[in-house]
Amino acid sequence: MKKPPQPLSIEELCELYEKRKKAIRARLEEFATVHPRAYFYELVYCLLTPQSSAVNAAKAVHLLRDHDFYYSGIDPEPLLYQNDFYIRFHRTKAKHLLAVKEQFPSIRRELSNGSSSVELREWLVKNVRGIGWKEASHFLRNIGHRNLAILDRHILKNLVRLGVLRQLPPTLTAKRYKAIENKFQRYSRDVRIPMDELDLLFWSLETGEILK
Repeated sequence: MKKPPQPLSIEELCELYEKRKKAIRARLEEFATVHPRAYFYELVYCLLTPQSSAVNAAKAVHLLRDHDFYYSGIDPEPLLYQNDFYIRFHRTKAKHLLAVKEQFPSIRRELSNGSSSVELREWLVKNVRGIGWKEASHFLRNIGHRNLAILDRHILKNLVRLGVLRQLPPTLTAKRYKAIENKFQRYSRDVRIPMDELDLLFWSLETGEILK
């Protein structure tokens, strides 16, 4: 049986934040400067991360770029299953990648139509196969949008540690996702640390790196 996450005090959180604030803000600035030409592979990355490590997803994206996946007719499935990395559910995800490649012109138009981050997330969840609330939030954050919660297991575990949540949710329905996001937003205002910066801080606590 797994032990529950160890509590983390506000004082400890703020101390950790001050040590990593500069690097966290620099990372968010990088997201804000991502060129639209890179949006497709940012979306591919977010489609690959569920149930797979961020490191392996990044390796897969690098390989797909090398094979010019967006402009070529290659089958992406063999590229997701290599000697040095493995993307879980690679067959299903390969189908999602092929579908999103066909759909990407309409996705690009939607991203540039002036909709808010919340509206764009809703559209992505409803219209793009393989994209849920977490993945849509992740993608939009990675291209410069702010104030959307990326509720993966690392974030949820740290919200329990801080007392924002009583326990890890068994599932994340749309209603529950938004309710937890609202709690996360309120907490970030209370401690005066932007939610996007808390997100990257939590990731750094889990992995030792400020990943995307």
